[in-house]
Amino acid sequence: MKTTRFIFRALTIAALTFCNLAVMNAPKGNWKMERPVSYHTINVDGLSIFYREAGPKDAPTILFLHGLPSSSRMFQPLLTRLGDKYHLIAPDYPGYGHSDWPSTKEFAYTFDHIAFVMTNFTQALGLSRCTLYMQDYGGPVGFRMALAHPERVRSLIIQDAVAHNEGLGANWATRRAFWDDRPAHEQALRKNLLSLATTKTRHIGDDPNVELYDPDLWTDEYAFLNAPGQAEIQSDLFYDYRTNVAAYPTWQEWLQRTQPALLVLWGKHDLSFDLGEPDRYRKDVPNAQVHILDAGHFALDTKPDEIAVLVSKFMNGQK
Repeated sequence: MKTTRFIFRALTIAALTFCNLAVMNAPKGNWKMERPVSYHTINVDGLSIFYREAGPKDAPTILFLHGLPSSSRMFQPLLTRLGDKYHLIAPDYPGYGHSDWPSTKEFAYTFDHIAFVMTNFTQALGLSRCTLYMQDYGGPVGFRMALAHPERVRSLIIQDAVAHNEGLGANWATRRAFWDDRPAHEQALRKNLLSLATTKTRHIGDDPNVELYDPDLWTDEYAFLNAPGQAEIQSDLFYDYRTNVAAYPTWQEWLQRTQPALLVLWGKHDLSFDLGEPDRYRKDVPNAQVHILDAGHFALDTKPDEIAVLVSKFMNGQK
């Protein structure tokens, strides 16, 4: 029995020694502990708004504004990577994620209204000045917030969000027809915008490396889009998207006049928008930092480390 215990102890010590040596000899800087993220709700204009938060409250703040048909969950990879340096806030819009989903009869699903709620959300949290990180629908929400209160905007990060009419790709023909005649094109729009095929394509685009994408990304979103009331919510909000196109010249004029600190991140496999859009931002803001990534519309699907580095460098470069 003593011999057995001795052998077991010797093997245990040898195993621990091997593990310690492996850790000591591991490549430096390739592993980081994920930063903790907390999850909250707050009442804004009678709505329960869910948000994710990470980082010290006295650090520079980044407000993350998500796209269709995602939620604040899309930014989880950045919150866990950047929470040591910045105060990070990522809310769900009304009708999305874990925020309230009032019916279209109870809540006007327009970009003006969502931007208004998000502005009140920042006031409720006491966010006086922050960087806006805008992806997809986050663009029209964020630009409205910036133009309404430019003094609250420290800088802009744009990830696959459009501010020029030319930035809308060829697959927007059905969507423009819907804006022109909603009753005649409602069903075609829902098939084009809300189908499983489109939901999957939004993530993968034309990226040949399909194996890099977790299928849960689009199956979870497709389940969300098929939840009761979602078809009506998304149709109403997308019908209002035409107001974004009408506002593009105003947003461009604001960019050209104010020359904000601007970081543009763009997935080259994105089929939702035109790949020439990053250069259009560069024409508006010549000093903009523009990076084309080997990624899709939701570039954080496959490039969270690269994006975290670019965001950190951009933030560190500001006064």
